[in-house]
Amino acid sequence: MGPRLAPGRRRARGAEPHLKARLLAIGRFKAGAERALFEQYNARLRPPLELRELPEGTGSPGEIRGREGAAILAALPANALVVALDLGGAAPASEALAALAARWEEAARPIAFVIGGAEGLDPAVLGRAAHRLSLGPLTWPHLLVRALLAEQLFRAQCIRANHPYHRAWRPG
Repeated sequence: MGPRLAPGRRRARGAEPHLKARLLAIGRFKAGAERALFEQYNARLRPPLELRELPEGTGSPGEIRGREGAAILAALPANALVVALDLGGAAPASEALAALAARWEEAARPIAFVIGGAEGLDPAVLGRAAHRLSLGPLTWPHLLVRALLAEQLFRAQCIRANHPYHRAWRPG
């Protein structure tokens, strides 16, 4: 079941979202605002993301990326369509992300979003990724990126379902 529609609004044919995805992320949530915000938006997703938290690496920045990258790669399903959250990735508008999500679903492969730790993603993870997605040129705390991703995936579901959550207009 997708987002609820306002009275009088009709869902576009074939727009029922079915994004079944997992989120592999470095670091563990503690109680706090980042966790609450992620849980709020993740609960709205149909179905919600399956979150798997992986331990932070230790050592030099390169060693950390290598250790965290190895853990991410080991946790991926063999045939996963990997979407890496990376500052150097594409930063699509919400409508374009909705279209990308539809294409990812049509691939009929498990979808795995990956978020690195404070040192970023290892080149081996970026090389495994089918897509690199950026949330813009600003640097975000990796725990907050989880909530931003969940909100944007929820927004993408709403766009595809013709739900009024997303306001496409912009003031002139």
